[in-house]
Amino acid sequence: MKMLRFIVLVMATSLVLSAAGLRKAGRLMATPAAAWIAEGQNVEQLLRGFSSIHPVDVHAHVFDKDNTAFFTMLKSLDLHVVDILVAGDDPGLWSEFATPAYVDRYSKGLDPLRADAFAVVRSSGGRAVLCTTFDPYKFRDPEFAERAIEQLNKDFAGGAVAVKIWKNLGMEIRKADGSFLMPDDPILEPIYNDIEKHHRTLIAHLAEPDVCWQPPDPNNPELSYFRENPRWYMYLHPDYPSKKAILTARDHILERNPKLRFVGAHMGSMESDVDQIAERLDKYPNFAVETGDRLYELMSQPREKVMAFLIKYQDRVLYGTDLILPRGAKKGALDRFRTTYARDWGLFATDETVELEGRKFRGLKLPESVLRKLFHDNALKWVPGVIRTDSASNNKS
Repeated sequence: MKMLRFIVLVMATSLVLSAAGLRKAGRLMATPAAAWIAEGQNVEQLLRGFSSIHPVDVHAHVFDKDNTAFFTMLKSLDLHVVDILVAGDDPGLWSEFATPAYVDRYSKGLDPLRADAFAVVRSSGGRAVLCTTFDPYKFRDPEFAERAIEQLNKDFAGGAVAVKIWKNLGMEIRKADGSFLMPDDPILEPIYNDIEKHHRTLIAHLAEPDVCWQPPDPNNPELSYFRENPRWYMYLHPDYPSKKAILTARDHILERNPKLRFVGAHMGSMESDVDQIAERLDKYPNFAVETGDRLYELMSQPREKVMAFLIKYQDRVLYGTDLILPRGAKKGALDRFRTTYARDWGLFATDETVELEGRKFRGLKLPESVLRKLFHDNALKWVPGVIRTDSASNNKS
């Protein structure tokens, strides 16, 4: 009977999610690119302002070492990026612009992904650095921590500046007794200690937006992701850890490792409540957040409140996008980079109207000093080594 109720819930939810996804897709197809960037401005104008501040994108996933147009774009925008590895068991995770060959290559585990990311770093002329990771699915191995540390240290020697942990900690991986492997599990503590010892940064995508745990709302454009990925829709899995439990586990890491630089990806998964972020920033001086792919939720809060938050915590927020360029990327993948950078600059630097997910927002027009920290200075502080010399970028992995 329980299984029958679950199947009915999945079917009903799928209908709602499908409607939300179609509505979102329809908006995107019907909206000219210039309209969802900034009214009265064009991409090139916005990109000139963006490049003038020597920007750093601390959250990108780039694996196409042969895409010369990408490296040309980095140089023309005076842009640096942190290229992030993710240890997930789904090679189609970022498949929107991916080819079948991409999915096949990355179904073989982290090694091909790591090799391609290091190749991008070496080809970037010092404009890309690596955020490496380890494979938590191997946690049952008696030598798991030792082997993970050994690989991380090799990556550090090759120039990696940070380490990523992902939402599969707390939302997917289970122990033998059926409980979930949480991000604060003692088995992971030696790894965190090693990251701190090597003065690297931990970048953590833990939990998801609030909508992940809520009933489906066809008017919420963020639900389209869960239409495509129902296994991550926690509303369908009420026996899984709550968002509060996952963030509490994250906070335990911060408490136990006060000298570990910790950047919460996606606004620390607290993107809908700047008060909640502020509470953590006040409590944990080793904690910062980055903006990757959460501007819709951030801007859905009162404009003045968001402005006040970004000004007060101007030293603790980094700019990131979560943009993706897989190996052999399909046409259009690189266009997304340029339009996203232009849109985001319009949102933070102007008071023009910007469109996010079909909804219009007035830009924040932050002071230049705050923009410089958001787009440049904070990346250097929280991810040391993000801007490197050409010679350093040529280190072998």
